[in-house]
Amino acid sequence: MRVLGIDPGLRNMGWGVIEVTGSRLMHVANGICHSVGDNLAARLLSLHEQLTDVIHLHQPGAAAVEQTFVNKDGVGTLKLGQARGIAMLVPAQAGLAVGEYAPNAVKKAVVGVGHAEKHQIAHMVKLQLPGVQLTGPDAADALAIAICHAHHLQSAGTLAAALARAGA
Repeated sequence: MRVLGIDPGLRNMGWGVIEVTGSRLMHVANGICHSVGDNLAARLLSLHEQLTDVIHLHQPGAAAVEQTFVNKDGVGTLKLGQARGIAMLVPAQAGLAVGEYAPNAVKKAVVGVGHAEKHQIAHMVKLQLPGVQLTGPDAADALAIAICHAHHLQSAGTLAAALARAGA
């Protein structure tokens, strides 16, 4: 199954696609959608169009988005929330279920600790996806989100299989 991870951002929306075969993870593609336009509506539309193109090109079977954290800048948080809405809407329009993960959960799944730095995340993504060429920190974060979702799906599948074997 292909998993799309999305790191929402109004200026730069990172995305990463991995292929999951059993417990094996393989890099497919990664990149950054850069918003363009003179106003918020135009920027959101450009993100929507670019992310739609990514989904059409790479045909993921699942998607995951990082949850927004609230900071002191209310206006900035609201704009990020609107970009996050695009990050959730586009996969939903393609018929994909969208997982959501807190930043600390993603870091813990990929690095092993919930308060990892950006460079640690990129390093561990490179270790888990040998040969990957990262297009930037936002793409590295998106791949980390995809890896986190893959682990979640594997755990859910393992749990479902165990319950089925137990007759539950």
